[in-house]
Amino acid sequence: MSSSHAHGPAPSPFRQPKAVWAVAFACVISFMGIGLVDPILPSLSGQLGASHAEVELLFTSYLVVTAVAMLVTGWVSSRIGAKKTLIAGLALIVVFAALAGAASGIWGIVAFRAGWGLGNALFIATSLAVIVGSASGGFAGAIVLYETALGLGIATGPLVGGLLGNVSWRGPFFGVSVLMLVALVATVVLLPNTPAPERKARLSEPLTALRHRALATTSVVGLLYNWGFFTLLGYAPFLMGGLNPIALGGVFFGWGILVAIFAVFGAPWLKDRFGTPATLYGALGGIAVLLAVIGIFDTDPTVVIVAVILSGIAVGLNNTLVTTAVMSIAPVERPTAAATYGFVRFIGGGLAPFAAGLLAASFGATVPFVIAAVVVVAGIALLTTIHRPLTEADAESGQPGPSHERADAEAAVGEVPGLPGEAVIAEDALRHDRR
Repeated sequence: MSSSHAHGPAPSPFRQPKAVWAVAFACVISFMGIGLVDPILPSLSGQLGASHAEVELLFTSYLVVTAVAMLVTGWVSSRIGAKKTLIAGLALIVVFAALAGAASGIWGIVAFRAGWGLGNALFIATSLAVIVGSASGGFAGAIVLYETALGLGIATGPLVGGLLGNVSWRGPFFGVSVLMLVALVATVVLLPNTPAPERKARLSEPLTALRHRALATTSVVGLLYNWGFFTLLGYAPFLMGGLNPIALGGVFFGWGILVAIFAVFGAPWLKDRFGTPATLYGALGGIAVLLAVIGIFDTDPTVVIVAVILSGIAVGLNNTLVTTAVMSIAPVERPTAAATYGFVRFIGGGLAPFAAGLLAASFGATVPFVIAAVVVVAGIALLTTIHRPLTEADAESGQPGPSHERADAEAAVGEVPGLPGEAVIAEDALRHDRR
């Protein structure tokens, strides 16, 4: 009998306290911001007289600032507490999303997207730590819940962007500002106060964590994967035959639905059946092939649309499995591991769309997509160098008793003070795992 059967059915990741749902809802809205601008990229380019490369800076300023800000999120939250950090991040997104909607030109939007990225970093890094520390079902349940929020946000972001963008390119920015204000109020009301932890994090911790080979390697794999992912997300809308914002939103909604399904259901099933390394090799190989197909058939909108939608399968698998791998094999605290990984991977995501715009303008759209495919293949090669640690982490997660993963989850419960009810639920889940 497998260990999972011996310990009874796992607690449902969707039976959570109100505070967890408040943070999860805010996560959905935050992740909407990633794909929100996709349906309006061609409109922005045409109406504001901006080049494709200039429009791609909406991704670059947002993601590069998010990446750099990841280095200070732990330092901030360890001094003011998780709840205040979440509120600060949400408030920044509310303000800068509204300012982006009120901007008069492309450079104003780019600048305000950078401020949006700062708020996004404070929120994303802290929300994962709060959900891990307070969600029922332990670490695995928390990751499923977090990835569900990510999938819903990524799926609905382009749809909302398309509907509001069909009225005006300003609509999506104002829409996110209003929704984030709702999330901010829910977080203030439903999330109990979280005093600052006793241990104050050092600013240098996310960078010094890169001395650990497994974490550094996984983070660079994330960077290479994100180069391919954001090349597709950022530049593919220009290759879809002049679709209007609603149609573009529909394409990326279909893509996002596949992201959500395979992040929540496909990734755990494939991991149990084939293991993390083999599943990641397949997912990364799949997105590399689809990037190459888009590059080769860049003048055929139908091929581009189908390839983009299908890429949601690989993106969903990667989002869940790489996040879980980072948290499982990193020999540092989870908040530090999340900050380190976020810093490295978002650098790739931020630079890729801008580079795609420049390369496409100079050499044609085939070049940036073929380069992105080669970059992702390089990620597969790099991933093979940590095949053994990933396999060992898989084996350890299936063992009864206080494994590294469960011990770390238990420590996370103690690292989020001020959540007594939720902490009891998480501890009960951990005790259930040990039976």
